[in-house]
Amino acid sequence: MKKVNETYGNESISSLKGADRVRKRPSVIFGSDGLDGSKHSFFEILSNSIDEAREGYGKEITIIKHKDFSITIIDNGRGVPVDYNNSEKKYNWELVFCELYAGGKYKNNDGENYEYSLGLNGLGTCATQYSSEYMDVEVFRDGYKYSLHFEKGENIGGLIKEKFDYKKTGTIHKWKPDLDVFTDIDIPIEHFMDVLKRQSIVNSGLKFVLIDENTEITHEYIYENGIKDYLEEINNEKNFTDVLFFSKEGRGKDREDKSEYKVKVEIAFSFNNEVNLLEYYHNSSYLEYGGSPDKAVKQAFIYEIDKYIKRENKYTKNEKKISFIDIQDSLVLVTNSFSTVTSYENQTKKAITNKFIQEFMSSFIKSKLEIFFIENKDVADKIINQVLINKRSREKAEKTRLNLKKTLGGKLDVTNRVKKFVDCRTKETEKREIYVVEGDSALGACKLARDSEFQAIMPVRGKILNCLKADYDKIFKSEIIIDLLKVLGCGVEIKTKHNKDLETFNLDNLRWDKVIICTDADVDGFQIRTLILTMFQRLTPSLINNNKIFIAETPLFEITSGKKTHFAYSEKEKQDILSKLKGKYTIQRSKGLGENEPDMMWETTMCPTSRRLIEVEPENEEDTMNMFNILLGDNLSGRKEFIADNGEKYIEQIDIS
Repeated sequence: MKKVNETYGNESISSLKGADRVRKRPSVIFGSDGLDGSKHSFFEILSNSIDEAREGYGKEITIIKHKDFSITIIDNGRGVPVDYNNSEKKYNWELVFCELYAGGKYKNNDGENYEYSLGLNGLGTCATQYSSEYMDVEVFRDGYKYSLHFEKGENIGGLIKEKFDYKKTGTIHKWKPDLDVFTDIDIPIEHFMDVLKRQSIVNSGLKFVLIDENTEITHEYIYENGIKDYLEEINNEKNFTDVLFFSKEGRGKDREDKSEYKVKVEIAFSFNNEVNLLEYYHNSSYLEYGGSPDKAVKQAFIYEIDKYIKRENKYTKNEKKISFIDIQDSLVLVTNSFSTVTSYENQTKKAITNKFIQEFMSSFIKSKLEIFFIENKDVADKIINQVLINKRSREKAEKTRLNLKKTLGGKLDVTNRVKKFVDCRTKETEKREIYVVEGDSALGACKLARDSEFQAIMPVRGKILNCLKADYDKIFKSEIIIDLLKVLGCGVEIKTKHNKDLETFNLDNLRWDKVIICTDADVDGFQIRTLILTMFQRLTPSLINNNKIFIAETPLFEITSGKKTHFAYSEKEKQDILSKLKGKYTIQRSKGLGENEPDMMWETTMCPTSRRLIEVEPENEEDTMNMFNILLGDNLSGRKEFIADNGEKYIEQIDIS
């Protein structure tokens, strides 16, 4: 018979009480027991100060990040009520700081204490206090200063009340998140900066002062006109439509059996081809995942823009309908909504689910867009033309990606061979090298000189396309480039508008440990080398960033003295060798790779112990692209200026023979 556990009985069921409800299960309240939980506990206290300011009590909030990871928040609100509460027969400080689901966010006789509340039903202050190593509270109101001290969720010393002549009412919270509760409490200053900037954006005219004790630097954030000023900042005068701002208030319910609640919506947007942005806020909380506002925006913009395109007959025959990504590519938009009833997905408040808010916002945005398009046809035409350009570019890029995946996919075998590619025998990737050489004659010479066990040869026939100037369509019609990409095996990195990648690239699929560019040591060879490097930078920059690309130096001169031959790779090296020779010698300008003897090719270019390889090192990507643009782009005057300023540095490398 199966043995029954006799210890599991009626007395086995227990519940967490007091501070343990948070301290032992912080992720239930804060969504995490790590750094994200610490961050959220900070925001719970901050949100209460913001609620006060938004009701018109105090226009400045100060936040101090202390060296020991403790935090202070100072506001000029009405001050948290902490004295005796006759209705509840308890002190308010016990309700606010020691009871979950108690606080000032519940309705009073007039309807609401706060018209639109960011704090959620009394959870935050108590939960943050419970999860702190300590918390000190000072309240200035009713002609008194009230002081409270808590340690690990327990009050020490009760409420201290003393007459006080203060200049302003308000509350000071100072606390330290507890390492017994959270695994990490070192909230980066960047997080404070990001949160406070966002809050200044959606609370117009409210000033936040952030003091960093570690650096002794003070940061200030204020947007007098809220999200409208923020959009002007983001656009940086590069928008092709003005910033439009609309707001509306209304009432409604999520279900027929639910109570009505109030909603206020602000929306600001413009169109811009250089930046795009979508941000949603509700009751001042940044909604990372959006929820109802995100759905409303997408639905409204797709509906109205698609309707306008159809009315203007801008779709081509059988063309598919636009998607939101085509609008988003050129859209800079922020919504700032408020409601007296809010349904968050969870306590972390990263998305809201209110059905009425979604319907209200969608209807509101549709009506404003419809009127704007009718009254501003020239601007509307600009918008839809750009949306259609985005759509067609996206579809073209996706088609290119799918074609590339088909073209570059699969193994190199009899059915998928590459012309004149000469493979090596080993299948061990960490040993395999591929020489990308200049033309068929170089292919023959390298083939005779190589070690066929681990060295493969891929000839480049003629001058490769300048990938910096060409668009993707033209690049991928080049047989040389497609063949080289097939041999590499790793795919390509296609950068499209706003850095959204449609790519086939996978470094793990690279078939080679080293990719070695090997060209003649003359002007034509250097140009071909540069064009190949440009191709790698444009199509497979990760090969450069992961140190897979090398250049094989080939000698300029053969100097024979007696039975010994010396190789010089520059004019300076030639002079150094000549200065050390005694007796007669002969100097021969090195031939092209195709004319070299196999022994000489092996010794100078292919033998791992005697060759000279230059590793193409990753540089700052922006600087690298600037240099490629100077050397190979369309800015001719910039190129001439660069040569004039820097030509003397390379005088010794000039081939003047």
